[in-house]
Amino acid sequence: MPQASAPAAPDRPLRLAVLLQDLEFGGTQRYALHLMRGLDRRLFDPELWVLNAGDGLEAEALATGAPLVRISRRPPGSPLALPPLFARIARSRPDILYTLTVVPNIWGRLFGRALGVPAITAGFREMKPKQWEPLLWRVTDRLICNAEMLRERAVSTLGVPSDRVTVVPNCVDSERFCSAARPDGPPRVVSVARLVRDKSPLAMVEAFAIALQSVPEACLTLVGDGPLRSKVEARLAELGISQAVSIVTGCGEVRPHLAQADVFALASRREGSPNAVLEAMAAGLPVAASRTGGIPDLVEHGRTGLLTRPEDSEDMGAALTRLLTDKALRCAMGAAGREKAVRKHSPEATVRATEAALLAAWARRRAS
Repeated sequence: MPQASAPAAPDRPLRLAVLLQDLEFGGTQRYALHLMRGLDRRLFDPELWVLNAGDGLEAEALATGAPLVRISRRPPGSPLALPPLFARIARSRPDILYTLTVVPNIWGRLFGRALGVPAITAGFREMKPKQWEPLLWRVTDRLICNAEMLRERAVSTLGVPSDRVTVVPNCVDSERFCSAARPDGPPRVVSVARLVRDKSPLAMVEAFAIALQSVPEACLTLVGDGPLRSKVEARLAELGISQAVSIVTGCGEVRPHLAQADVFALASRREGSPNAVLEAMAAGLPVAASRTGGIPDLVEHGRTGLLTRPEDSEDMGAALTRLLTDKALRCAMGAAGREKAVRKHSPEATVRATEAALLAAWARRRAS
């Protein structure tokens, strides 16, 4: 698997701008905050640039000690945020611009290259991101994926040269998501996912209905909101299981819900490498999840959880039933998942790997 190797250290800290769309709760945003906290200041002088409104993680961003630059307060998707972005890049001219999330990945790269930013790095964190990748990888010095499957897609499908792609796995703060003794009470499944098509919430509730046939006292907590909420609520009513399912919205802090759960489930039809799965593993939960995207890189079938066919409610229902009816299996898988999260997905390892990729992007432009 081609990875970035760190070239010689620069003779001064490189001015690095990490550009995000917003500071709402999300895996990519947390990754950016880990960078702001952990980057070696002998190598980098980082700033966090935020394109749009969205403040859920603003306090944590300020606590990193890196400058927080608000490009605009426009809502996500507003074209009125683009002129101030252009002006900021023109005025600041960072040594390296690292774009994350869809809109920054498009306009940040285009503006950065047009304005002569020396090195441009971009995140590729979804199977089919709408960020014009077949065109824009050509103006990108380094593409950073968070799963091996995404690297393979970038190289084999999009034609990105393999020496321009690096895999940096997601990370989780295992102390923050520490394992805890489960409370007494009915067995509980938790799913942390937006109620959108790619997350397959309807398949999730149908799978849970199947599990209820064997474990009628079980409960399900859906943590997330989205345009499919009304359809999910209607399907719960049709299945007659509304009393066993709760939907939690407006929640940026998932730890209390993980602490109350016995099983974590994710029924996505399409994924990159979801942080929600890593957080559940760090919390000591066994995982039932679809075999899609980068999930098989995280969940070892039969050891840390069970993988199921995407959008197959019966397969997911069988996995939930197996986990809910076998406490010894749940405990063993949960312990193995936490051990893997601690060993392979530490923030320090992720930050060091990102540093190497950023330095490789800088070296490539210096050599060209």
